[in-house]
Amino acid sequence: MKTFKHTVVYLILLLGALVMVFPFFWMLVSSLKTAAEVNTTPPTFWPQNLMFENYSYAFEKAPFLLYFKNSVFVTISCVALTVFTTILAAFAFSRLKFPGRDLLFSLLLAMMMIPFEILIITNYTTVVKMGLIDTLVALIIPFTSSIFYTYILRNFFLSIPDSLYYSARVDGANNWRYLWRIMVPIAKPALVTIALLNAIASWNSFLWTMIATNSTAVRTLPFGLYAFMSSSGIRYERLMAAATIVVVPMILLFVLFRKNIVSGVSRGGLKG
Repeated sequence: MKTFKHTVVYLILLLGALVMVFPFFWMLVSSLKTAAEVNTTPPTFWPQNLMFENYSYAFEKAPFLLYFKNSVFVTISCVALTVFTTILAAFAFSRLKFPGRDLLFSLLLAMMMIPFEILIITNYTTVVKMGLIDTLVALIIPFTSSIFYTYILRNFFLSIPDSLYYSARVDGANNWRYLWRIMVPIAKPALVTIALLNAIASWNSFLWTMIATNSTAVRTLPFGLYAFMSSSGIRYERLMAAATIVVVPMILLFVLFRKNIVSGVSRGGLKG
């Protein structure tokens, strides 16, 4: 009976995995088909000839190399600034003693209930007043801090024994040195998780990019894909090639570091 239950669970998990993986597989396969094969009914499962020309067309008709460079710059900048601000905020809410600390942190957690779409209004007003509209800096600012990442890292910091802090203080280390020499190296799994989650969010940002940019020079890959779709018409094999260019880097990043993400999130939620 126990073996039967395990078999059923594994079959359900396998079915769920296939449902989630199949769209990505179909996107990749469709990007290598001809126009006739894409529009065939019933659809062909595998192309007779691999049409890598679809990728060449995508790069010729849209400056995906420029979009890629912009996405890399924005993603790296967002990750670096987010990790830095998260470390400082998590340390303050886990180790520093000041009046109203827990109440303030609870209020910040409550702000997680506010959808990002609502915050777009204030973010847009801010970048307009700063004169940053239609710049790469405008794409970076909204992603430089996160209470969710602070929550993960704060809980990780709370799991570090207080004895390490007192020993460091006895040895003459101040809070700044203790943070960067002891706590940050110990919290590496959580920091890797935060960096990866932020990288994925920054890379896939579409709505904010569409609102905050007007010119091709500052577009990133997701919005570049939308612009490509509008200009190239309904040629699904070419759209799938362009979509593959956008999606594959983050899929590879997630596959390579998926264990770090699961480990960091689970360990970060053990204590709070």
